[in-house]
Amino acid sequence: MARPRVLILRAPGTNCDEETAFAFERAGGVAERVHVNRWLETPRLAEQFQVLCLPGGFSYGDDIAAGRILAARLQHHLSQPLADFIAAGKLVLGICNGFQVLMRAGILPESVAEIGPSATLAWNDSGRFEDRWVHLSVSAGSSVFLQGIERLYLPVAHAEGKFVARDEQTLQRLDDSGQLVMRYATSEGQTDRVPYPANPNGSQANVAGVCDATGRVLGLMPHPERHIEPTQHPRWTRGEADPAQNGLRIFENAVRFFQ
Repeated sequence: MARPRVLILRAPGTNCDEETAFAFERAGGVAERVHVNRWLETPRLAEQFQVLCLPGGFSYGDDIAAGRILAARLQHHLSQPLADFIAAGKLVLGICNGFQVLMRAGILPESVAEIGPSATLAWNDSGRFEDRWVHLSVSAGSSVFLQGIERLYLPVAHAEGKFVARDEQTLQRLDDSGQLVMRYATSEGQTDRVPYPANPNGSQANVAGVCDATGRVLGLMPHPERHIEPTQHPRWTRGEADPAQNGLRIFENAVRFFQ
């Protein structure tokens, strides 16, 4: 059975592409790291792949806003190839900065032409870069990436990760449609041991990840590629590394979708 091919899109400032490629390879895929300029030169390049992943980092130095410049390049030069990729039933994953790109490109949540983006990712309430491990509750719904997953324990590392919907009605609509698939949570039975608030950035409704209406596009602020091995768990020597809560399962679900 052919292994699905994964396009890991990188740009100046991207710094999680190698770890993400490793995660997809561990899951059984064939990952290729591709600079955005290569895709711009060959717009049909993505047709060779089944999964598109926008990894974390600081694309273009986050000079204007996190993910804004890469999002603009996708919107103005690659909107049709990207739309064709999604329409073909393929998968798109945006991690941290990649999630910011998908949000600012109007891909997540889907924009309304007359109104504009349904939500954004704003500065953390703390006003600083948040770097910590977080517990996550998952309501997979139709999301291909999250099937069979109920909880995850992953690290976050971002300054602009606060999910804010345009208004309460939009937030409720996204919730009712099952698109708010991942939320920050406390550890079951260990709430007194959590040293920080469960929600690291002040996101509305504790949102940490969003999918599109088809379930084939997912954006999340936590980094699943940083919890692939049990030894990456910060307390693995104490026997607390639960394989059921690591990030590898997200990549395995993506690969399994095409097998």
